[in-house]
Amino acid sequence: MSEDIAVAVTGLHKRFGALEVLKGVTLAARTGEAIAIIGASGSGKSTLLRCIPLLEVPEEGEVAIAGETVRMRLRRGVRQPAEPAQVNRLRAQLGFVFQSFNLWHHMTVLQNVIEAPIHVQHRPRADVVAEAESILEKVGMADKRDAYPAHLSGGQQQRAAIARALAMRPRALLFDEPTSALDPELVGEVLLVIRDLAEEGRTMLIVTHEMAFAAEVSTHAVFLHDGRIEEQGPPTQIFRDPTTDRCRQFVQRHLNR
Repeated sequence: MSEDIAVAVTGLHKRFGALEVLKGVTLAARTGEAIAIIGASGSGKSTLLRCIPLLEVPEEGEVAIAGETVRMRLRRGVRQPAEPAQVNRLRAQLGFVFQSFNLWHHMTVLQNVIEAPIHVQHRPRADVVAEAESILEKVGMADKRDAYPAHLSGGQQQRAAIARALAMRPRALLFDEPTSALDPELVGEVLLVIRDLAEEGRTMLIVTHEMAFAAEVSTHAVFLHDGRIEEQGPPTQIFRDPTTDRCRQFVQRHLNR
C-alpha cells in the first residue's frame, strides 16, 4: 500500500442483524485529501465512518491506517480485532468529530482538549496546554477555555470538539455530520473552521448533508447508495456533472434547497 495513503478500507461489509448496511465498500484517503461522503439517509455513510476507528466492527473487509492493517480474528463465530492494543494505537491517529459533540460535561473546554494528549499519548502537560491554547485560538474558542459545555452554544461545543480532535495530532480527521445537530444560524461557524482545516491540507473524511460546502472544500467526493459506492470522483464531476442518474438527482435536489 502506498505510504501516502492515510486511511483505507477494502471490501467492507457491515450488518446489523438481517440488515446489510455496507456491501463491499472500498475507499482510500491520501494524505492531504478532503473526501466528502454524501448520500441519502440510511445509505451507510455514518456506518462507513464508524468502521474506520473500529467503533463498528465489519463482518468482512479490512481497515488500514497509514499502511498498517488492523488484524482481525474470529472468536466464537464473532469477528473482532485480534489485538485491542493495536486498535487503540491506530485509533489514536484519528480525530473523530461526532454529531453530538460528546464533550465531558464535568470538564472545562481546555480540560476536554488536553485530557487525551496527556493521559493517552503521555505528552508533557505544559506542552499540551500550550498547544491546546493555540488550537483554541485557531477555532475561535480561546475566550471560552475555562467555560463548561453546559454554558456553550451548540456551535461552540462543536468547535471545542474539533479542537479536542486536533490536539491528538491526528493523521486524519473523521467528521460525522458535524452540523446536523446545530441550529441553522450556528452551522456557518463550524463549517468555517472545517474549511480552514481543508485549506491547511488536513486529511479529512467528511460525512455531510451540506452539499454546497462539500463541493467547495472536498478534493474527492463519494456518493453512497444502499451500502455501495454508486459514484466517486473529483467534486467538479460529482456536484456539477454526475455520470449516474441517481447521483445527479440527489445532488440537484440537495443543492437546490
